[in-house]
Amino acid sequence: MIRFSEYFNFWLYGKDGYYTNYKNIGKEGDFFTSVSVTPFFGGAIAKKIISSIESGFLNKTTTILEIGAEKGYLIADIIQFIYTLKPELLETLNFAILEKYENLREIQKKYLFDSFGSFIKFQHYDDLENIKLDNAFIISNEIFDSFSCDLVFTKNNILNQAFIDNHEIKFLPCKNNKVLEHCKKYSIEKGEISLEYLEFVTKLCKNINKFEFIAFDYGEKNIRNDFSLRIYKGHKVYPFFEENLELKSFYKNSDITYDVHFGYLIDCFKQNNIHNIELKTQLKTLIDFGILDLLEILKANVDEKSYQKELQKVKILLQPNQLAERFKCLSIRK
Repeated sequence: MIRFSEYFNFWLYGKDGYYTNYKNIGKEGDFFTSVSVTPFFGGAIAKKIISSIESGFLNKTTTILEIGAEKGYLIADIIQFIYTLKPELLETLNFAILEKYENLREIQKKYLFDSFGSFIKFQHYDDLENIKLDNAFIISNEIFDSFSCDLVFTKNNILNQAFIDNHEIKFLPCKNNKVLEHCKKYSIEKGEISLEYLEFVTKLCKNINKFEFIAFDYGEKNIRNDFSLRIYKGHKVYPFFEENLELKSFYKNSDITYDVHFGYLIDCFKQNNIHNIELKTQLKTLIDFGILDLLEILKANVDEKSYQKELQKVKILLQPNQLAERFKCLSIRK
């Protein structure tokens, strides 16, 4: 019998785990992301990067670092839009990906080389511990909901913690002091908790002297005190506690995720003496970044049919009933 957090980690990152090999994202995969919907998601981020450099917060030799890059589509979109909007920056900017799996690093290297040749200055890191930078613009898209989590459930005023035995879940009285303290601090009676955020944030703040970090993820600032854990397979969503759900049949061949507790994530940065923090919806973030300006540029340079086609894709990012409100963006400046 093992803690659920271990089971979650084995599911995604253990031998033959779901994320240890490249998975198609989008129509051919198990789920969509903002990156797979339209390159204008990366375009809006590129416009924000340019703005941060032009305002003087970051310099022209900063490193654009993506954490968890899948095949490399997002960072490639960012590079392409920087080339369109401010091409001279590509002569000075550095680009990097944090990816711990060698096979995925090779896929990313090939995609970026096929896209840009040796034109860009690019580096891979296999561990956050190895990243030592003076300044950086850091991007993550849906990574915090893949950090391993524990499950807790209160019954008769006793906090219970989830364990897994042969793909069967069991709740037993919690004896883990860290879990108990975390739940007491945030008044958590039921749901998912990830204690890995603090170590990640602490390393990031220690190893990079000055940065702007934007993290897109599904979640809320405050705890809902309910389970959000779910499985994605073939664009179908399976609630983890759905009746008659056989975990063994989904194990390692489907995505498993949960809502991010942004309030705790914000506190992790505050514990590292960082207080320049904003949490906004994806809708407000992308508009603030200038995605509508990019659409105007597109409209002036392509035919109406091409414009309308891309416009419909961008609407998926901006409409409240799509990705706009459900996804949040945490913006951090150190």
